[in-house]
Amino acid sequence: MADQKRLFLLDAYALIFRGYYAFIKNPRINSKGLDTSAIMGFTNSLMDVIKREKPDYLAVCFDKGGSTDRVEAFEHYKANRQETPEAIRLAVPYIEKILEAMNIPAIVKEGYEADDIIGTLAKKAEKVGLQTYMVTPDKDFAQLVSDNIFMYRPPRMGNGYEKWGIEEVKAKFEVEDPLQVIDFLGMMGDSVDNIPGLPGVGEKTAKKFIAAYGSMEGLLANTHELKGKMKEKIEANAELGMLSKQLATIMLDVPVELELDKLIFEQPNIEATKEIFTDLEFRRLTENFLKTFASPEENLANTSSAEKPKATKTSTSGQFDLFATPGSGNTFEETNINGFKTIENTNHFYQLVNSPLSRKLLLEKLLQQNSVCFDTETTGLKALEVELIGIAFSWEIGKGYYVVFPENQEETKTILEEFRPFFEAENIEKIGHNLKYDIKVLSNYNMPVKGNLFDTMIAHYLINPDMRHNMDVLSETYLNYQPVSITELIGKKGKNQLSMREVELPKQTEYAVEDADVTYQLKEHFSKELESGNVTKLFNEVETPLVSVLSAMEIEGINLDTDFLKSLSVELTKDIQQLEQNIYQQAGEEFNIASPKQLGPILFDKLKLVDKPKKTKTGQYSTAEDVLSYLAKDHQIVSDILEYRQYKKLQSTYVDALPNEINPKTGRVHTVYAQAVAATGRLSSNNPNLQNIPIRTKRGQEVRKAFIPRNENYVLLAADYSQIELRIIAALSEEETMIKAFQHGEDIHASTAAKVFNVPIEEVTREQRSNAKTVNFGIIYGVSAFGLSNQTDLTRSEAKELIDTYYATYPKLRSYIAEQVDFAREHGYVETILGRRRYLKDINSRNAIVRGAAERNAVNAPIQGSAADIIKLAMINIYKRFEQENFKSKMLLQVHDELVFDAHKDELDVIKPIIKQEMENAFKMSVPLDVEIDTGANWLEAH
Repeated sequence: MADQKRLFLLDAYALIFRGYYAFIKNPRINSKGLDTSAIMGFTNSLMDVIKREKPDYLAVCFDKGGSTDRVEAFEHYKANRQETPEAIRLAVPYIEKILEAMNIPAIVKEGYEADDIIGTLAKKAEKVGLQTYMVTPDKDFAQLVSDNIFMYRPPRMGNGYEKWGIEEVKAKFEVEDPLQVIDFLGMMGDSVDNIPGLPGVGEKTAKKFIAAYGSMEGLLANTHELKGKMKEKIEANAELGMLSKQLATIMLDVPVELELDKLIFEQPNIEATKEIFTDLEFRRLTENFLKTFASPEENLANTSSAEKPKATKTSTSGQFDLFATPGSGNTFEETNINGFKTIENTNHFYQLVNSPLSRKLLLEKLLQQNSVCFDTETTGLKALEVELIGIAFSWEIGKGYYVVFPENQEETKTILEEFRPFFEAENIEKIGHNLKYDIKVLSNYNMPVKGNLFDTMIAHYLINPDMRHNMDVLSETYLNYQPVSITELIGKKGKNQLSMREVELPKQTEYAVEDADVTYQLKEHFSKELESGNVTKLFNEVETPLVSVLSAMEIEGINLDTDFLKSLSVELTKDIQQLEQNIYQQAGEEFNIASPKQLGPILFDKLKLVDKPKKTKTGQYSTAEDVLSYLAKDHQIVSDILEYRQYKKLQSTYVDALPNEINPKTGRVHTVYAQAVAATGRLSSNNPNLQNIPIRTKRGQEVRKAFIPRNENYVLLAADYSQIELRIIAALSEEETMIKAFQHGEDIHASTAAKVFNVPIEEVTREQRSNAKTVNFGIIYGVSAFGLSNQTDLTRSEAKELIDTYYATYPKLRSYIAEQVDFAREHGYVETILGRRRYLKDINSRNAIVRGAAERNAVNAPIQGSAADIIKLAMINIYKRFEQENFKSKMLLQVHDELVFDAHKDELDVIKPIIKQEMENAFKMSVPLDVEIDTGANWLEAH
């Protein structure tokens, strides 16, 4: 019937969990530190259903207290489920508030699952002539499908919504009637819900039995037709099979009424919903919601007002108006439909500067300022390879100027040269968002950026390290202003995307100056936030000076021996082929080693390496690194497979890929350091990543041979902190025994072994030293007896005894660890030696696993972060010394605790002591810092 009314019933927890795990690799954390992934995921699904389907009736069904009847029938039902993640537990009250504000009923019944509530309501709705759509990813609902009841499965893996009617269920499960899905589920069981099923019966066998016997009862009545062990198993477990079918059956008699008048989908309370979304910082969702539900009158009220002044548009001519006062000084006048101010409804004055006279007037004004924000527009993303299109300047809210540059690069250099007095002015603070990019772009034109810097991306990284730091998000969060999206100007990524040069000048001007204007305003906001977070000193004395240091290092780049890499690739190919043959020989057949689907059955079905192999969520054998590493020492084939993987990754990620990263202009490799990613304060390296080159294997070490000096007048110099994290933990914990060992220059691992095993230091065995070393480093990462026994040849009990003895030997260390956790519990964060904060939102979680991870971070973050602080200070001081003394030698790379330099041979005797002195004295502690320096014809030799 075309006019048949439709009821949509949403399976709340299935969609909440699905939403949470969709963001698991990139959780959505707002500025308050709340993980909003589950709320956002669920609400997106809800909005999607509403917009696509425009339901007549709508409700969301929740579980409460589990299924009393099923637990009574089988006490282990769902017993193996892990505790609900903290973020989901915190999300549910917000979701309930959203549903209330949107006038969507939440249906819940103590002692019943959402499946049963949905099943009962769907069957009741069918009787009164409604079509029901069950919105859930859970395949169990297929048993309910009928002529008027459908499954509505949310998109996954880039596919659209799936609507399952009778024919789709029959095809999917290979059944004649959807009711047979109950028998199918009963036969094969369900590991998620802990439904046992029939032993030895998987998906294929269950489908075969359904085809042959029609039902569980039909199978059990005809077991005489079965053979061998299968016959024995099924006959012995007939009762278990019937119980499994009972557990898999969705109940249709839950005491809930179908009150259609309460389920009518009505207009939400727009203000109440918008308020919740704003509190959660759901910018795109707010926009989506308002576009969907706000009436034209409400949209109009939000976007324009006759009483308010119109936004001042860009002037592309009339250069003599350049510094006229633009109306009132009030920037923000109105908001758009999603509650944000935008360029369309905000009073602003953004002017194009494209003549000699207007540039002269602009420069005069620039030189009168104390602080100016600037932002470059370029032809691409690789700062050292792009061309300059324009520069925007702003030093007053709502006001700014855009200098445009021609395609002719000589003319661009000439015009840019006019602004050298501004860029070289030491007395003018330069503001920007990701200033390192702009500094590198200007370096292409030999234009330095001098004076104090203020990078809003770095400032926000210190204020809220776990949140995203891109300018659009910050603008919406802190200024309630939504900037123009770049895609509005040049389109989405792909072959049809425009270059900024192709965008008409008025639009370029609006976009570019808006960025500078917004960044200027963010600076005003973040200056106060830095103060309240007590990180202003860290920002001014460490992170900001580091921007210039990293810019110089990235501009310098490093030389690469491509011929050597080609020969290494040939050698690796031979190694890989030999390993393949070894693996095939041990397996007794050829297969795709890189395919877990093919590798799993070889290792665990054919070779039977373990009795109960671990499986993934999809039901196939896990061949993950941690699983295979555990088996490698006992099985040569596993050891060969791990080596094969390592060589393949080495070849593809580094040996073959590095030559493609060479800059065509400089002939060198220029890595990009991310300063605002790792919450600990460590730098990360990208394009290419030079911090993850494996150095524990011979082949991995050889990759470092490819990094060579500038020319024959230089050598590579590597300076490495020795055991810096252990020295820091000794100093922070004030553990005298450990401090004295470092002060006396003892081998800390041998010293620890001597004390823990109660032997003279000269009698410590290699094995004892190795075990002590594992504990020394493991303590920082919260090693357990289980973890230690896996990393050594010790049994679990021996490992526990070693850890207990270790803590007895270093009692202050144990106290320090407990104090760190207590501090984190009370304050919600921990700090490094320079006051860098790591916020730990899960430190008081009720989930022991989640809480344990936060507790380990409470200990680890101040140590790792302090090591990062110290090497940053050293880099700043070395850079200053090299600049002051005008050395030809340059700092090139930072890899964790190591610095790499292009060292001029004539300067070696001078720079070695400078580097050692600055690194060892970067920060004074009770434990001396120790730096080892070496040189060589390549990075491996120097390391």
